Amino acid sequence: MSFARPQWRRAICWSLSLICLLLIPATQAVTLPQAAVAAQQSSPPANSDSTPTLEEKKAAYAALANILENNDSRQELIDQLRQAASTPSTSAAPVLEPPKATDEDPTVLESVTSVTREYGGEVASQFAQLHNNIANAPHKPFNQQTFFNALKHFVVLAVAVFAFYWLVRRLMSPFWHRMGQWGRDKNRDHNNWLHLPATITLAFIIDLLLLALTLFIGQIISDNYHGDNRTIAYQQGLFLNAFALIEFFKAVLRLIFCPNYPTLRFFHLPDDRARYWNTRLSWLSGIIGYGLLVVVPVVSNQVNMQVAALVNVLVMGIMTVWALWLIFRNKRRIHDALARLADRSLSFFALFIRAYAMVWHWLASAYFIALFLLSIFNPGDSLKFMMSATVRSLAIIGIAALISGMLTRWIGKTLTLSPELRRNYPELQKRVNDWVKALLKLARVITVLATLLLLLNAWNLFDLWHWLTFGTGQKMVDVLIRIVMIVLLSAIGWTLLASLIESRLASDSHGRPMPSARTRTLLTLFRNALAVVISTITIMILLSEVGVNIAPLLAGAGALGLAVSFGSQTLVKDIITGVFIQFENGMNTGDLVTIGTITGTVERMSIRSVGVRQDTGALNIIPWSSITTFANFVRGIGSFVANYDVDRSEDTEKVNATLQAAVQELLENPEIRGMVIGEPSFAGLVGLTNQSFTVRVSFTTQPLKQWSVRFALDDKVKKHFDAAGIKAPHQTVEVMQTGSDVASAASFQALPPGA
Repeated sequence: MSFARPQWRRAICWSLSLICLLLIPATQAVTLPQAAVAAQQSSPPANSDSTPTLEEKKAAYAALANILENNDSRQELIDQLRQAASTPSTSAAPVLEPPKATDEDPTVLESVTSVTREYGGEVASQFAQLHNNIANAPHKPFNQQTFFNALKHFVVLAVAVFAFYWLVRRLMSPFWHRMGQWGRDKNRDHNNWLHLPATITLAFIIDLLLLALTLFIGQIISDNYHGDNRTIAYQQGLFLNAFALIEFFKAVLRLIFCPNYPTLRFFHLPDDRARYWNTRLSWLSGIIGYGLLVVVPVVSNQVNMQVAALVNVLVMGIMTVWALWLIFRNKRRIHDALARLADRSLSFFALFIRAYAMVWHWLASAYFIALFLLSIFNPGDSLKFMMSATVRSLAIIGIAALISGMLTRWIGKTLTLSPELRRNYPELQKRVNDWVKALLKLARVITVLATLLLLLNAWNLFDLWHWLTFGTGQKMVDVLIRIVMIVLLSAIGWTLLASLIESRLASDSHGRPMPSARTRTLLTLFRNALAVVISTITIMILLSEVGVNIAPLLAGAGALGLAVSFGSQTLVKDIITGVFIQFENGMNTGDLVTIGTITGTVERMSIRSVGVRQDTGALNIIPWSSITTFANFVRGIGSFVANYDVDRSEDTEKVNATLQAAVQELLENPEIRGMVIGEPSFAGLVGLTNQSFTVRVSFTTQPLKQWSVRFALDDKVKKHFDAAGIKAPHQTVEVMQTGSDVASAASFQALPPGA
C-alpha cells in the first residue's frame, strides 16, 4: 500500500475527517471541522459538490480499515488524534496527516538487483569520468626546454639514489652472509631454533635502515639540486616517494625469497626458483610503481592529461597481462611445490598450505585484476593501498605463522613435575600436560581466527576496530573470555580434587602402604560422582553465558527427575543397596565371592552393579538390588577340611600315623607354613562303611590360600599312603541269585582270564 497516490491520499483525508467528526466533542477548543476543511483543501474532491460522494466515502472507509490493520499506521493515527485533542484553543487548527508508508523488507532478488545497480552504476560512472578526462581535458602546451631541464635534474637524482643504494647494500653483503651462516649453525641444534628467525629479522631491519639512509641522502640531493624550481622539486619528491614504497616492497620480496643469501631464506626453495620469482616480482612492482607514481604524474604535469591517462592504461594493461601469464604458466609448478611443502610441514600447517595450493592462482589473478581496475580510476592512491595492504598481509601471515609454530612446538613438549609431586600425585603430571596442550591448541585456533580478521581489515573488507569496540565483537570477545575462564577454573578444580583422590589410591610402589580395597572402591565412586557434578555445573554455567535461559532447563530437569524417579525405583534401589554394601565393606574389587549360584572374582564395581568374573572367563553383571546374600572368601581367614577314605581292612592307628607324617612333612615347607594359621586339627576316624573308613584333618589358612594348601596336602598324603601300603577302598558288587537260576547260571561258560 502506498500513500503517495492522490486517490489514496484523498480517501485517507476523508477517513480522518470522519473520525474527527465522530470522536471529538464539539465543546473542545480546537474545531475539528476546520481540520476536515483543511483536509478537503489539501485534496479537493473529484466532483464540484463539497459533500463527499458515496464512492469517496467507501474509499475512505477502506483506507481507514487499512490504516487500522497496520500496527505502525494505527499507532501514528492515535498519536495524531491525541495531539489534536491536546492542542490549545489559541493555536491554529491541527491538520491530521496520513501515516507514512512503512517500507517492506526487500526480497533477495531485489537486494541483489539493488547491489548490482549500485556498483554497476559506480563502475560505469568511473569509466565515463575516465573517458571525459581523456577526451575533454584541457591541452597543455608542451615546452621542450622545460621538459629536458626537469628530465636532467630527475635523472641525476635517480642515478645518484640508485647508485648509493646499490653501493651500501654491496658493502653489507659479506655481513649478511655471515649472519645467515651463524643462524643456520645455531638452528642445527633444535634447542636454539629461535636464532635463525631472529637473524632473518635482523637482516630485514638492516635492509630497511639502508633504505632509510638512502632516502635521507636522496632528500639532501633533492634539496640542493632542483634549480629553485618547484616543478622539478615536486617531480623529485614523486620519485623519492615512489622509491621508498617500491624498495620497501622489494625488501619484503628479498625477505621472502633471499635470492643472494640462501642461508637467510625461510623456505626450502631452490636458488634458481628464488631468483626467478624475486626478479619478476621486482620488475612487476618497479614498473607498476614508477609508472603510476612517477611517469604518469610527470607526463600529466609536463605534457597533458590525455597522454598521462593513456600511459596509465597502457602500463597497467601490459603489466596485468604479463602477471596473468606468469601466474597460469607456473600454476602447476607452484601447486606441486606447495604440496611438497605441506608434506614436510606439521599437520596443522599442512591443511592451510594444501587449501592455498588449490586456489592460489585465482587469488593472484584477482589481485592483479583489482590493481588494474583501481589504478585506472585512481592511479596514485590505489597503488599505495594495494602495496600497503599486501605488505600488511605478508606481515600478518608471517607473525601468525611464527606464533603458530611456537605454539605447535610447545604442544609437542611435556612438562615434568618434581619427583615429590609425582610421588604424591601420580596422575597430576599427565592431567597438567593434557590441559596445557588443550589451552595451546585453543590459542592456535584463536591465532588463526585473529589472522583472518586482520587480513580482512588490511584490505578494508572489515572494520575490526569498530567491531571490537562498538559492534557485536565486544560482546563476543567478552563472552569468549568468560567461557575460557570458567572452563579453566573448572579444569583446575577437577585436577586438584582428582589428584587428591588419586593420591590416596596410589600403590605402594613409592613406599606408601596400599589402601584397603574398600577405600579404593569408595574413592573411585566418589571421583566418578565428582566428575559428573563438575561437568554438569560447568555446562549449565556455559549455557547461561552464551545466552541460554537455564531456568526452564532446571525446571524441566526437576520435572523429569520426578517422572524418572517413579519409573526407576529399581535403579534407586540398586544405588542405595550398593552404597550400603560398600559402607559395610561387604566386598571389594579382587575379592572371591559367591553370589547366588555364581562364584568368581569381583572385577569391577559401579554405582549400580557389580561385575563378577568366573573361572570359565564369563563376566556376570549383577545389580546390587538382586543380591540378598553372598559369601566372601577373603574376609579374615580361609579354611578347609580334608577327608581321606581307606580300605576297611587297614589298621586305623597306622593310617592316622601316616596322615600325621604327611602333614608334618607338608608343614616343613616354609612357603606352605606361611599360609597356615595355627596347627592342623586331626579328628581321627570320622566315618565307617562296609568297604572303607574315613580319617579327617582340618586347616586354617590365610584368605584364598586354602586351595594351595589343600593341593599340596593331597600330594603328600598320596605319597605317604603309597609308601605305607595303605590301600584305597575297592568297590564291590554283590549279586543275589534264587535257586531256580542256579542251573541256568551253571550253564554259562567261564570267562577266560583277562576278559
